[in-house]
Amino acid sequence: MSWRGSLRVRLTVAFGAMFFAATAAVLAVTVILVQNSMEYSLNLAFTYAPDDGTKAIIMGSMWRNLLFKGGVAALAVGVVATTIGWLVSGRVLRPLRQITATAQRIAGRTLHRRIALDTPAGEVKSLADSFDSMLDRLDHAFAGQSRFISNAAHELKTPLALNRTLVEVAMMRPGCPPEVHQLGENLLAVNARHERLIDSLLTLARAEDAMSERVVVDLADLGAAATARIAAFAGTRGVSVHSELESAPTVGDAILLDQMINNLVDNAIRYNVADGWVRISTAHRGTAAELVVSNAGAHISPHEVPVLFEPFRRLTDRVGSAGGNGLGLSIVRAVVRAHDGAVSAHPRPDGGLTVRVILPPAADRTTIAAPVVSDMQRAPIDAM
Repeated sequence: MSWRGSLRVRLTVAFGAMFFAATAAVLAVTVILVQNSMEYSLNLAFTYAPDDGTKAIIMGSMWRNLLFKGGVAALAVGVVATTIGWLVSGRVLRPLRQITATAQRIAGRTLHRRIALDTPAGEVKSLADSFDSMLDRLDHAFAGQSRFISNAAHELKTPLALNRTLVEVAMMRPGCPPEVHQLGENLLAVNARHERLIDSLLTLARAEDAMSERVVVDLADLGAAATARIAAFAGTRGVSVHSELESAPTVGDAILLDQMINNLVDNAIRYNVADGWVRISTAHRGTAAELVVSNAGAHISPHEVPVLFEPFRRLTDRVGSAGGNGLGLSIVRAVVRAHDGAVSAHPRPDGGLTVRVILPPAADRTTIAAPVVSDMQRAPIDAM
């Protein structure tokens, strides 16, 4: 926080300015009163004696002593008073700093925290209680949203699983005509796409919610696991995968981070060119854990890059993403934001895209979580 914008500094300056103004006024009034009193006394003393300049000398000495010593005393007391004002304003503003710190933690997705300000009733106490009440309502709202998402996912996936079973049974019946078998394959493909869409929506919702567990995770391990998992898929696309994986530990949800890397690698392979390539690199940059995924591909204009990170937005005219559901990079951005990181994408001059993810480094590198593969991540999500 800049000192110019600090309320404590402004209050201290205001207190100090008012004190010095009051001190100057008191000193001026004192000088006037002393001068009048001295002039009256000297006039009485020199009523019957000639004035040989002694009166002026006495008045000048009085002025010098009063102004110098009074000014020094006022300055010293003013410095002490300003210091006390700084300490008092800090104590008065302490509840506001507590409210600010809680708000900053809530901005980091910790809605379970409360201010619980323990001070006598007053304006600041009322503000803190109102803030806690708002947090209670938000917490209940987000909890209800999570329950709704889980229930909706169950209700949506159950009929899809039933449809898949019915189609598979029909395809395996003896004497199944080729036309029915081809129709069954098409229906299974559509069913699988719908299942992946639901899984993607669940991942996106979970990434935007508060993380329940944070462990030390090495992006290099997750990158190696994603590369091995995607190798067969890359071979069918004729895409070569190159990796330069240096240790890059960070702290976060291992499943979400694994899903993030899986989406980036899957998109890099899926939206590529014939005999194309994908390059994955991780590194520890001192102040950040970095992941970079680059690929060959169609030319993308810089102004079109932000569109790729929006849900259900696709560049179907050149990158051929009509087969995706438009959630891959949206999930990446949500996961990165949940981990207090940053993600950026830049088009390559020769075509394709370079996506760079910056995450906070892990302070403790002793406990590294093993790569986690969930059921949802065993198959790539076609989701640019």
